[in-house]
Amino acid sequence: MDRDRAEIDGGIMEGGGQILRVSTALSCLLGLPLRVRRIRAGRSQPGLRPQHLSGLEIIRDLCEGKLEGGEIGSTEIIFTPGKIKGGTHIADTKTAGSVCLLMQVAMPCVLFAASPSELHLKGGTNAEMAPQIDYTVMVFKPIVEKFNFTFNCDIKKRGYYPQGGGEVVVHMSPVKELSPINLTERGTVTKIYGRAFVAGALPIKLAKDMSSAAVRCIRKEIRDLYVNIQPVREPDDQAFGTGSGIIIVAETSTGCLLAGSSLGRRGKNADKVGIEAAEILLRNLKHGGTVDDSLQDQLIIFMALAKGVSRVKSGPITLHTQTAIHFAEQLTKAKFTVTKAEEEDPSNDTYIIECQGMGMINPNL
Repeated sequence: MDRDRAEIDGGIMEGGGQILRVSTALSCLLGLPLRVRRIRAGRSQPGLRPQHLSGLEIIRDLCEGKLEGGEIGSTEIIFTPGKIKGGTHIADTKTAGSVCLLMQVAMPCVLFAASPSELHLKGGTNAEMAPQIDYTVMVFKPIVEKFNFTFNCDIKKRGYYPQGGGEVVVHMSPVKELSPINLTERGTVTKIYGRAFVAGALPIKLAKDMSSAAVRCIRKEIRDLYVNIQPVREPDDQAFGTGSGIIIVAETSTGCLLAGSSLGRRGKNADKVGIEAAEILLRNLKHGGTVDDSLQDQLIIFMALAKGVSRVKSGPITLHTQTAIHFAEQLTKAKFTVTKAEEEDPSNDTYIIECQGMGMINPNL
């Protein structure tokens, strides 16, 4: 750290956009100037893509900060945060870049704003390499709200690859501080449900095929539960472009939510899409953790900010999670430990992620 500016190497570990999201959100929250070098060095097309730039711009606007190097393709930025304020903010990737990733970077910041916020996020709602908006609403939202805040996510329009064109409006009120969470008891799976969707030019039959294939796949492993995956055709006035996909959620007796999802694309058989989602769900259920692979890393920043000790039981620790922990520890006073969980069933590959949070206090409240 030179002259109180944190230096971040964006090319280590996961080497992608997540490093940028975690470090700029924390920079904004801590009022800590930041330089990020070698941005997305681990990717085939390094540097800022439209989606990453939109994320940086919304953070800059949220705190009236200063951003240098904010161009597409840039591999180095300098960010100087100001004071976080609420109000209405718009971020538009102008591509199918994920609105959920925009939400990921902005949400921790607006929790510590001076007044309520309304975020208009535009881009892709169901994009590859990112959580689908359905995942955000069905899994991420109920679990992350255990940190003692709430938000409202209104899907105005769904947008798909390649044009995007979707819009989601998020309403959030600030909090004084975040409570720690304890997610260590999986319980038993009590229900499995989901939605298989088509939009635009695609027939509802595809959604039905995805749903049936997914149900058949789950039935082989889990026989005694009713599996309810609704086939849906998105209304034309609520979807832009053509897309398809599926999300399946398993709910447990202790309130855990784990999911598997998959997106359709040209030339990919509908059955295959359904089976892929079902297999991801089954794999997430097999390890015995309380969170799935996609949620694991998204909880890290909230654990780091919370006041007190958070504990989460998970399956194998993903590289995304290791990366989030690394940068959360580098920038905050939070301390993480990851230990193998003591299991009755030794075949379970489970871990306890424990964090002594930094206890961030909202200076505006």
